[in-house]
Amino acid sequence: MDHVFALIDCENFYVSCERVFDPSLRGTPVAVLSNNDGCVIARSEEVKEAGVPMGAPLFKWREELDEIGTEILSSNYTLYGDMSRRVHSLIEEEALALERYSIDEAFAALPELSRENLSRVADRLRRRIRRHVGIPVRVGIGPTKTLAKVADLNGKARKRAGWGQGTYVCPDEPEREELLKRVPVGDIWGIGSAYEKTLQQKGVASAAGFRALPNPWIRSEMTVVGLRTAWELRGRSCLDLELVRPDRKTLVRSRSFGERVESKANLREALAKHAQRAAEKLREEGLVAKGIKVFITTKRFGDPPHYSNGVAGSLPEHTARASAFAGASRQLLEPIYRSGHGYK
Repeated sequence: MDHVFALIDCENFYVSCERVFDPSLRGTPVAVLSNNDGCVIARSEEVKEAGVPMGAPLFKWREELDEIGTEILSSNYTLYGDMSRRVHSLIEEEALALERYSIDEAFAALPELSRENLSRVADRLRRRIRRHVGIPVRVGIGPTKTLAKVADLNGKARKRAGWGQGTYVCPDEPEREELLKRVPVGDIWGIGSAYEKTLQQKGVASAAGFRALPNPWIRSEMTVVGLRTAWELRGRSCLDLELVRPDRKTLVRSRSFGERVESKANLREALAKHAQRAAEKLREEGLVAKGIKVFITTKRFGDPPHYSNGVAGSLPEHTARASAFAGASRQLLEPIYRSGHGYK
């Protein structure tokens, strides 16, 4: 393997976005509410420490929130989407490849370097995102995606304990074994509550204990998916970028061009290719779509002029047909295209 995996995880993402937009919120407890302002869907560290859980109904927790002086905000998904794209663009500058796992998480492939040098890369990326976008992030690095997740969890725990800034590179054996002994089996990426109960009944409480189980038992009780997770914890990469996705309502197909593109004809050609691949990915995952959004950007680097824009539209029916996506994307490009820009 000539690369390792990094998980870049934005901290308290919706709250962090609001604080970038309104600096007066820094140092103040902040809670962001769901679409109907009914539940808390994002919390600052101050709100978490006060014991307010994720998904807390506002009417039940209003008194506790008011007691600590919480700023309670409605969600602003336009802002969050824009900030997410900026973070991902910065990661893309450093990475060999990028998977936008969710609005606040991304997996990146990085060159396989020494642990010391990877630590430097992680810290540089963390500082660069904070400086250019204002969003605090953690960076966990490992030889597999699952171990990158473990590294992120450890970086989070270390930061809360006052050690470091949230970056951590998974160590080699035997230090890795000691790290995995401290990871509860229920915190392993891909181990749901049902499998957690099964493993605990077998006396397995940690990630180290899980990966030591015999392969036949894991495959029999947890299918090939569980076996892949075990191999990942052992250091063998089984999950390439884009192979694993969360349950979701969106799918993004985005790539940088090899060189900046100016003509509308070339952009249309790129859109057609992206539309075809997006349709393939939908079919692979058994999904269909009723809407589509097209966005283009020059990226906010290099010489101006800079320009970014996006527009969404509906499809005539729920579909995974490439022709429907290609036709809709061509139409959506028209109102956002601006000549004289080199699109990245």
